[in-house]
Amino acid sequence: MMKSSIVVGAGLLLLSGWLTSCSSSNNPSNSIEDVEDQDASSVMNSKSPDGMVLIPGGEFTMGGKSDQAYEDEFPRHGVKLSPFYMDITEVTNKQFKEFVEATGYVTIAEQDIDWEEIKKQVPPGTPKPADSLLKAGSLVFAGTDGPVDLNNYAQWWAWTIGADWKHPEGPESSIEEKMNHPVVHVAWEDAQAYAKWAGKRLPTEAEWEWAAMGGRDDVKYPWGNTSIEEASDKANFWQGKFPYQNYALDGYEGSAPVKSFPANGYGLYDMAGNVWEWCEDKYDLAAYEQYANQEQVKNPQGSQNYYDPREPYTPKHVIRGGSFLCNDSYCSGYRVARRMSSSKDSGFNHTGFRCVKDL
Repeated sequence: MMKSSIVVGAGLLLLSGWLTSCSSSNNPSNSIEDVEDQDASSVMNSKSPDGMVLIPGGEFTMGGKSDQAYEDEFPRHGVKLSPFYMDITEVTNKQFKEFVEATGYVTIAEQDIDWEEIKKQVPPGTPKPADSLLKAGSLVFAGTDGPVDLNNYAQWWAWTIGADWKHPEGPESSIEEKMNHPVVHVAWEDAQAYAKWAGKRLPTEAEWEWAAMGGRDDVKYPWGNTSIEEASDKANFWQGKFPYQNYALDGYEGSAPVKSFPANGYGLYDMAGNVWEWCEDKYDLAAYEQYANQEQVKNPQGSQNYYDPREPYTPKHVIRGGSFLCNDSYCSGYRVARRMSSSKDSGFNHTGFRCVKDL
């Protein structure tokens, strides 16, 4: 087993998470059914599994659609998707607790760090952190006292020994009163394990983006194109000056109970804000370039390669949807096309997931 860390500038910021040796490979590349030839009415009339909704298949143009778009959102390209089921909400603490009680699963954040393994993912010569830091833990947001360089995210993340899904703010915190909040401090591998147990899988980022638009055509946000300044009643995100002044106009400084904000057109809650959501895809800055010469790609599975030039030694997966920490000055993660990444064996108190299921 191994843990990961992230290098920020010249210093080491030790992040939560691990790479477990027994991770599941629930790869959807051969599992999405081609339902084009099925009778459309029989598909649409099929009963959705509990807590899920049928997302119809369709065609759309995937990628950046505003002046806020980043280079990894291009080139825009045509996508055709088969229908699938998707969880109506992010997986909650209650649901994850049922999984842990049924299986005895121990998340990455609950296990100590093996430096001999983790150093394989950091630049050569990175010094070993103090042994006191190599204890089970995760990253917890800690606001600053004033404006800071937004390119240095080490300034608002605190490595916290004892932080995990049961203790989201640290060892003294609890989820007793948060059973209907999204589970956090789950690494990609933890999300994979839950999905396999539940008979589901993680969504591809194409499926996620299509579902987030809720049946609308090429909209910027899951709620449409209403500006973020007028959308504090539509999602849980940061209103104010990040990372030191949060006006909490939406009613929440941290995560919110699922279903606290209106659903999108497909009946999906929190496709913007609350917590980031893991996708199946490997993160590759240039993933969309493989589709540049294709008129349309069907059920894309993303890149075969890991590549983030900011942290080239760290295998990462795509996260989507933004979180309660997202702000236009920092990440605009609530845009449906926004791609972000996180090391596959890391957890944070603003990252969770939801699952999908094939027809």
